[in-house]
Amino acid sequence: MAKLSVTARQKKREALVAKYAGKRAALKASGDYKALDKLPKNASPVRLKNRCQLTGRPKGYLRYFGVSRLVFRDMALQGKIPGVRKASW
Repeated sequence: MAKLSVTARQKKREALVAKYAGKRAALKASGDYKALDKLPKNASPVRLKNRCQLTGRPKGYLRYFGVSRLVFRDMALQGKIPGVRKASW
């Protein structure tokens, strides 16, 4: 489980990226890099990190499901993910 401050920081970054997305795109299209430098650092989408929605774990993230591999395995074994079951051969 990630610290609450880390997940809060991530949510704050996501909000800033969404807020400045249009402005960033317009400035990039016009080539105004001086004005682009004046935007907040956390408004850049490069600074976002994919994190598990439930635990906040940054490593082992499965993009299709939005959770880490550990949470995915637990949910799959409990039958909470439709169409996923343990392989056996």
